[in-house]
Amino acid sequence: MTKNLVKIIAPIAVIAVSVGAYAVLQVSRPEPEKNEKGPRPTSVYTATVGQKDASLEVITQGEVRSRTEIDLVSQVGGRVISVSPEFVEGGRIEPEISLLQIEDTDYRLALSQAQARMADAELSVQQALADQDVARKQLRNDKTASDLALKKPQVAQARAMREAAQAGLQQARLDLKRTSITLPFAGRVAETRVHIGQFITPGAILGKVFGTELVEVRLPLNNRQLASLGLPIGYIASEGGGLPVSFSAQVAGELHQWQGKLVRLDASVDSDTRMLYAMAEVADPYGKAASASGMPLAVGLFVDAKIQGRSLKAAMSIPGNALRAGNLVYVINGEGRLEIRNVNVVHSTPERAVIAKGLAPGEKVVVSAIRNPIQGMALAAMNAEDQ
Repeated sequence: MTKNLVKIIAPIAVIAVSVGAYAVLQVSRPEPEKNEKGPRPTSVYTATVGQKDASLEVITQGEVRSRTEIDLVSQVGGRVISVSPEFVEGGRIEPEISLLQIEDTDYRLALSQAQARMADAELSVQQALADQDVARKQLRNDKTASDLALKKPQVAQARAMREAAQAGLQQARLDLKRTSITLPFAGRVAETRVHIGQFITPGAILGKVFGTELVEVRLPLNNRQLASLGLPIGYIASEGGGLPVSFSAQVAGELHQWQGKLVRLDASVDSDTRMLYAMAEVADPYGKAASASGMPLAVGLFVDAKIQGRSLKAAMSIPGNALRAGNLVYVINGEGRLEIRNVNVVHSTPERAVIAKGLAPGEKVVVSAIRNPIQGMALAAMNAEDQ
């Protein structure tokens, strides 16, 4: 009986002691310290809004192409008897220097025949004039003498025959000259389609060539870039004028730069891309306009272009990374709180953004990333330039 009583009382006693110990611990525990400072401000890098005169710069890209690019076509037929060493892909073309020579024997014979016909025609004219002079003297007292009797139609016919013979002589000389294939401009050979000994017909394409006196770069512009240039649609530069353009490209593992001018804007907007295209020119790209290391601005090269745009007085500028998507800027006010502002952007590049409205000189803008930005959140500013 006693053993059963111990088995019942022992668990109850253990539970009672445990409850008592827990109550004592709860009564004697220290009060937790209260944090009255509030949440810790988020540290961010900032930059100061500056105000100074700014020159806007538009960055775009385009492909270099020659203003003059043609198919080389023969105007006469015959066998090719001579080919210039420069008539190869990449060969240099000089103005009025023969590239191909077509056999000219037939054309020289045709020229001799034309000269003979011209001599006969000249003789006929002189004979007709002499006959007219005789007829005029013989019929000087005959008031009813007809034009035929006075040899006027005969003289007119002789003169017409002489003009026809003279035209044939000029054509023969021109055909003979055309047996030597030349170009009126300096350039390079892009493609050849004929070789020595080959017979060609009039109108045959002998190759493709392009001029090197002037190259063009067609540059796409969006609406904001057009505003930075300050030029109207359809703009055409005056003689020798135009906005300065700096071109750059990586060629043979080295960065090269060239200088040109923007000379005109298209008069219409591309309906597919909604872009407006500008045309920049570089004169003598294989000579004086080559890069500092002598690299020409070659046709077909894809280049980056920096166009010098309009100038602004006392413009507000901020670092490019301070401008957020949707033209938003994060500003730290005088109380160290975040203000999210919508600004009017005049011009922006990865380096700088020019602001027309929404900021004041001397204000602090956030240039670092903020996770989950909330209007009015506490911020601790750190100068990005010092960092």
